[in-house]
Amino acid sequence: MENATRERLPLPQKLKDRLYPAVLELFSREDFHHVNIREIYKKSGISPSTIYKYYTSKEDLLFTILDEKISEIARLVNLHIQGLESTKEIIRKIFWVTLDYYDNNPGVAVTAFITIPLRSWMREPSYIREDAYSVIIDVYNRGISNGEIDPAITISDCVDQYYMYCYRQIHMWYFHGMKWKLVDTIPRFYPIFWKTVSI
Repeated sequence: MENATRERLPLPQKLKDRLYPAVLELFSREDFHHVNIREIYKKSGISPSTIYKYYTSKEDLLFTILDEKISEIARLVNLHIQGLESTKEIIRKIFWVTLDYYDNNPGVAVTAFITIPLRSWMREPSYIREDAYSVIIDVYNRGISNGEIDPAITISDCVDQYYMYCYRQIHMWYFHGMKWKLVDTIPRFYPIFWKTVSI
C-alpha cells in the first residue's frame, strides 16, 4: 500500500530513452497479458529492481508512458492551429495532428487502441484526456460564436465524433496491416464529420 501511494521518482532521461521504446515495442507486438517485467527487462536491459524503483507494476509503467506520449498531441495541436481562423480548418488540423502523431508513433497507436484492456485503462486518470478536451471546447465555443457549428450539436457530440473517427481509422489501419498513412484517411471522413457538426 505504501508503494502505491508514494510520490513518483522522476525517471532519468537516459533510462527513459531505453525503457519507453522497449515497452511500446513489446506491447504493440504482444497481447497485454503476455508482456511482463521480465520481458521488459530483457528488451530494455533495465533491471526489474530499477523498474520497480520508479513504477509499482507493468500497468503503472505502461499507463505512465501512454499518458506522457498522448499528452504530446495537445501540445502539438496548440502549435499547429495558431493563426487559423476557420473552425472547419482548425478541426481538420486537429485530426491531422492527431493522426500524424500516430503515424510517427505507431507503437503508441497500437498499444493504446489495440493492446491494452479498455477496462483497465478506464480506471486510470490518464484515460480522461482533459488536455484534448480543453482544446476541443475552445474550438467548439469559437465555432458556435462564429456561426460555423450547429448549436444543436453539443460539445459532447463533437468530442464523441472526434474520438469515434480516430478510433475507427486506427482500428481499420491496424486490421489491414498498417498499409497506409492514417492522415491519408482524412479527406475521406472529414467531409462527413463537418457535415454532421456544421450549420
